[in-house]
Amino acid sequence: MNDVTDVKLDERWKTALKDEFEAPYMAALKSFLLEEKRLGKAIFPKGSEYFRALDLTPLGSVKVVILGQDPYHGEGQAHGLCFSVREGVRVPPSLVNIYKEMNTDLGIPPARHGNLENWARQGVLLLNSVLTVEQARAASHQGKGWEKFTDAVIARVNEQEQPAVFILWGAYAQRKAAFVDATKHLVLKAPHPSPLSAHNGFFGGRYFSKANAFLEEHGIAPVNWALG
Repeated sequence: MNDVTDVKLDERWKTALKDEFEAPYMAALKSFLLEEKRLGKAIFPKGSEYFRALDLTPLGSVKVVILGQDPYHGEGQAHGLCFSVREGVRVPPSLVNIYKEMNTDLGIPPARHGNLENWARQGVLLLNSVLTVEQARAASHQGKGWEKFTDAVIARVNEQEQPAVFILWGAYAQRKAAFVDATKHLVLKAPHPSPLSAHNGFFGGRYFSKANAFLEEHGIAPVNWALG
């Protein structure tokens, strides 16, 4: 990843993040991932989906940012978007609670699947802080460089002229995006939707209607949150 030309990525992000891809920490991260694979470890998501969130939501079209922490570490779950799983995979508990809140907020029935690509294609950047994980080992790739890279992603969105909505569920996401300019962007903070914390203030936050109201106030098309 030390040569930006080797990375298959939306050109707008590639240009904006050129310095990151050429930085020593990304070369070290690439070496780490290659060594893990050489040792026969299963890494999720697959390599072509490391930057899936950026591919589906190009810089300049980001309307909403939702931050996660790590990819799911179970077989067949992670596909490059935070909180999202492929169709046919059981909807994770945190996403079940997100769907419950969406139903309360907008009257949208919970989707029968957990694939959030439709959100991403509309400008919802579903960004994990760490973009890879070893199978069955949660948080196994923390502290390897991904956090610095995704800090840069958030910074680029923060710098864009168009205002955006940052939905920060949980203390980790709130710390990570603490530098976001709340005078330009809408920053919504709440407990994480996980079953362990959702009843401590996540429910009732009306994040989806608040996000759309802000977008419409600024002449930006709202997000159709329905997933079918």
